[in-house]
Amino acid sequence: MNEKNLVRKITGIGILTALTIILQIVANVLPTGTLSISLTLFPIALCAVLYGPLAGLFLGMVEGLMVLLSTGTEFFLAYNPVATVIMCLLKTGLAGLAAGFIMMPLKKKHPLIGSILASFSVPIINTGLFILGTFFIFSGAFNYSISGDYFVFILVGLIGVNFFIELAINGFLSPALYRIYQIVTTKMNVGASKEKEE
Repeated sequence: MNEKNLVRKITGIGILTALTIILQIVANVLPTGTLSISLTLFPIALCAVLYGPLAGLFLGMVEGLMVLLSTGTEFFLAYNPVATVIMCLLKTGLAGLAAGFIMMPLKKKHPLIGSILASFSVPIINTGLFILGTFFIFSGAFNYSISGDYFVFILVGLIGVNFFIELAINGFLSPALYRIYQIVTTKMNVGASKEKEE
């Protein structure tokens, strides 16, 4: 990777990191339901699609750190602080990592399909790991405060429609922004080539 591309990559990851932090702050201010809708998943998917699995992992872990610092995790931290830290960091981190790996084989020949699949994978993996972690690690804490079927409580009480909204946002925004990025960079490269010829 040449110096110009490296600077572009670092700048891009920096911008998406700042966007993730801002969106997490907004989610804390405007909560919806038991859990706030995570607007931070589409920058993670976009970062993974543009810059690869490690960039997706990094930004996913940044988002996990922001979740730890936000409101809404006190209940989990009080019950099991170590497991809460691990779950918060890994669920979005692994989602970003997986999105990058999904995009890799499709980036050259089928970039739009790759970006769509990678974008849908982030909320699915993030929510799936949250459900598994809550079910296997934190079930004891919830058994004291709820009655009825615990798994239904996780799906309806904790996840609800938030997951489907996150899925829709991610499935639309990340591929759309990736396509815009492709168009802009193609025009920039064409412009640079013309300047060299002149």
